[in-house]
Amino acid sequence: MLVPNFQYLAPETLAEACALLGQYEPEAKVLAGGSDLIVKMKSGLLKPAYLISLKKLGELKSIRREPGVGVIIGARVTHNELVASPVLNLTFPSICSAAASMAGYQIRNVGTVGGNLVNAVPSADLPPILIALDTEVRLVSAAGERRLPLEKFFLGPGKTVLAPGEILAELIVPEQQTTGSNYIKFGLRKADALAVVGVASAVKMLEGTIQDVRIALGAVAPVPLRATEAEELLRGKNPTPALLEQAGKLAAAASKPITDIRGSAEYRRHLVAVLTRNSLEAAIAKGHV
Repeated sequence: MLVPNFQYLAPETLAEACALLGQYEPEAKVLAGGSDLIVKMKSGLLKPAYLISLKKLGELKSIRREPGVGVIIGARVTHNELVASPVLNLTFPSICSAAASMAGYQIRNVGTVGGNLVNAVPSADLPPILIALDTEVRLVSAAGERRLPLEKFFLGPGKTVLAPGEILAELIVPEQQTTGSNYIKFGLRKADALAVVGVASAVKMLEGTIQDVRIALGAVAPVPLRATEAEELLRGKNPTPALLEQAGKLAAAASKPITDIRGSAEYRRHLVAVLTRNSLEAAIAKGHV
């Protein structure tokens, strides 16, 4: 199916992109990688009159580490660029492995971090590990900018807090004392599969005790979900097998899965319990981020 007619706009600065978006919304869409947007246009789900391309915005294409701040990831960074990033492999390799688990190689070459988050697909692989690592997003518009935790960015399937005229510019993964983090997913195929359930965890271990922990669940609720009761159970305790199993059960109880073609709600809850325990075990065993 052919793409509907549209006007292509290619601003050279983020400020110009925001101004154009503010001028032409709601008839405009932002184009980064286009791996989802173009498909929706071909299928007739979207018919924007204007596409505002971010292709010329090199400032949104970098992955850099800022001392005292953390790792800054531009919204135009592709998934394969996450996988290969020397900065991330040194600081947050769990983000690299989560990105590597997404879709196929060709899609990862095109799809961008910003596009993945803005699409707000509940089964997406990046949000759980980014939330477990306490990531923030920087949203920019002609009126200014704001930052907020990624876990507050999602409102529901396909819905985010982006206001009219706002563009997701960057992700900030803060410097932290996390000693290990992990993302694990279960899909129905060995490759290119959407997550039936995804679980991410980040822990801070000190002398065999869990000092702090964050657990994020994907594909089991309308938005990525923190398992806060499981986190509270674990803090200040020695991670025995029985404790981790109990944490998995609490995470399963916190989940809100649906039944669909990829699995029943009951099956997904069981997977949450198992994958939470496995993710925590892996994060604890790593001893590094």
